[in-house]
Amino acid sequence: MNGTNGMKTKKIGKMNELAWVIGIVVCSLGVCLCKKSDFGLSMIAAPPFILHVALKDIFPWFTHGTAEYVWQGFLLILMCAAVQRFRWRYLLSFGTAVLAGLSIDFWSLLLGGDAPFESLALRIAVFVFGAVLTALAIAFVFRTSLPIQIYELLVREIASRFHLSVDRVKMVNDIVMFVLSAALSWILTGGWNGFGIGTVLITLINAPLIALFGKLIDRCFTFDSRFPKLCALLEQFPEEAQAAEGRAENTQE
Repeated sequence: MNGTNGMKTKKIGKMNELAWVIGIVVCSLGVCLCKKSDFGLSMIAAPPFILHVALKDIFPWFTHGTAEYVWQGFLLILMCAAVQRFRWRYLLSFGTAVLAGLSIDFWSLLLGGDAPFESLALRIAVFVFGAVLTALAIAFVFRTSLPIQIYELLVREIASRFHLSVDRVKMVNDIVMFVLSAALSWILTGGWNGFGIGTVLITLINAPLIALFGKLIDRCFTFDSRFPKLCALLEQFPEEAQAAEGRAENTQE
């Protein structure tokens, strides 16, 4: 954006690590808010919550957060089988999933558990706010080079292994997760726990919202690291991180 003197507005730099934290904490809050609305979670967030609802009476320790990283661990095993390889950095993504699960349990406790809010107006408000927060958090996640959750890792690894478009793999993955969420909800809970009209709406608006927030974020921030040596050890995709850093430098010139 140009000012009256023709100079570009200075961006806030070194956001790589903060973007990763936002991706975990804010996304978890968004999921918990959507849960409190009782309109349904996103097709990605619904399966672990459905497992939690189905098993919590048998295993009281099986919290929503625990179900989150158990489910992501299962997806990691499936991904390794599909791409026929294992890299130690995958374990860092599982560590990120554990942190996300702990964050979900924290927000669930703060918001009063799984029970939805009683007021319809409040339920609508928290659903909208939760969906917006989730999309914003994912936009930040896409810009960090630190270990991402296994949901995103699965898409990028399958696309890389089979030389496919990331967007195409993401679309197929979303469809599969949507159908799986509906099936799991009906089979395991006998109803539509975690799956509903909200799941459909988020499926339709999530990608455009993420793209919109991405454009706004790129106007305000750059995503180089505050701790480049440490970050180099933890980067999930070193080649992509280097390319992104080069693009950021070209943008600033």
